Amino acid sequence: MLPSVYRKRGLLEAGCKLYEWGKNMLSINTNQGAMVALQTLNQTRSDLEQTQNAISTGKKVASAKDNGAIWAIANKMRSDVGAYDRVRESTDRAASILDTGISAGESIMELLNEMKGKALAASQAGLSASAQSALAADFAQLRDQITSVIANAVFDGANMIAGTPNNAVALGDAAGGNTITVAGASLALGGSVVTVTTGSALDTAGNATTALGLVNTSITNLGTQLATWGAGAKRLEVHRTFIGKLQDALTNGIGAIEDADLAKESAKLQALQTKSQLGIQALSIANSSSQSVLSLFR
Repeated sequence: MLPSVYRKRGLLEAGCKLYEWGKNMLSINTNQGAMVALQTLNQTRSDLEQTQNAISTGKKVASAKDNGAIWAIANKMRSDVGAYDRVRESTDRAASILDTGISAGESIMELLNEMKGKALAASQAGLSASAQSALAADFAQLRDQITSVIANAVFDGANMIAGTPNNAVALGDAAGGNTITVAGASLALGGSVVTVTTGSALDTAGNATTALGLVNTSITNLGTQLATWGAGAKRLEVHRTFIGKLQDALTNGIGAIEDADLAKESAKLQALQTKSQLGIQALSIANSSSQSVLSLFR
């Protein structure tokens, strides 16, 4: 028979083992280790799915459920980028209308320069009737050609130099609240710019002198008008360049807040794949612990 001290020590050890067993009680109905392992595995798979989505889309915020605030900001900026496409198209149309008007105005200026030479030659005294008649015919052809140029200076239904001229109008911003307008001006005969009239002729030296004065005034007026249109064309060009830079800045901003760092996501993917495998292994170990209950009934 063991001494009492050993019997007491044995009882104490047995009691400690019973306490530990009770604390980590084996049960076929409740497996706490398996539940913890399963929760961890589910979280890992959720993180893995998010990382795979970021890699496949190239975005860390691909939908509102990823980050509602960031997605809303990026969507608004994307909308502005698309709107600025329309602003740029509007600017291109206005620039084309204006370019057409400028080209037609330059053609009329060339005609006026030729008409000036004809009028100057016809204004001198002592010309023969045949010479006077020839100069008058040339002048009339050049004069009538101005009307033909005006009729053909049309782009997308707009004519900046017609008797009732159209304006070149471009959108100024994505909200549509501002516009850039370059006013048209009539270059029709007998107007405020081209003062040569449909009746101006070189049939006599006196009429030629009158016509020469009208041609000189027209050249001065048209030069001023073309300079004004040239400044307007420069303004539209600057606006178009600004819109392009603004779109680039917005696009970069969108990328900064919603694009994924693929190098970082790649490293994270490998870590999560390893963690997922370990989670499966931990769940397998936790599930196998219940098998030890069978040993109690052998």
